Amino acid sequence: MADKRLKLAVAITGASGVELGHKFVAWLPPEIEVHVVVSQNALKVEALENGRATLHKHFDIAAGISSGSFGIDATAIIPCSMNTLAKIACGISDNLPTRIAAVALKERKPLLLAPRELPFSPIALENMHKLATLGVHIAPPVMGYYAEHDSLEAMERFVVGKWYDLLGIEHTLYRRWT
Repeated sequence: MADKRLKLAVAITGASGVELGHKFVAWLPPEIEVHVVVSQNALKVEALENGRATLHKHFDIAAGISSGSFGIDATAIIPCSMNTLAKIACGISDNLPTRIAAVALKERKPLLLAPRELPFSPIALENMHKLATLGVHIAPPVMGYYAEHDSLEAMERFVVGKWYDLLGIEHTLYRRWT
């Protein structure tokens, strides 16, 4: 992708873990074109309104990023509420976050979902399994203790870095295993 600027769609759904979605966007390399949609149930993320990302309305199903012809290269939903995950698993695309996920699936583009709820119900696990078999990256924010984190930010950098790894985004957010 050296000749082409990576286009990334990011949806922030749910309420718990919204800060991780914000950091995912804030720490992206500057050459990535970012399109962000924040669900009504997510906390207001004011720092995203700094011109770094194009913000889209949750119910704007006609937004450019809702079409495969827009050319999004990868999609991430961080955090991904169980409601959003269930809709994606069932093929329901009634809002912009679920629509961009449906487009990623139909276009066979990388799709990362970061469910943030504990414990997972059997229904949620079944939905995650179904999506994983379709090639979706199911990547809850799980700490890798081998990275020897010394702060909450170091743990967050590790998780966000692992998400970047899954999407092929180069970074130096955490020290790699040697």
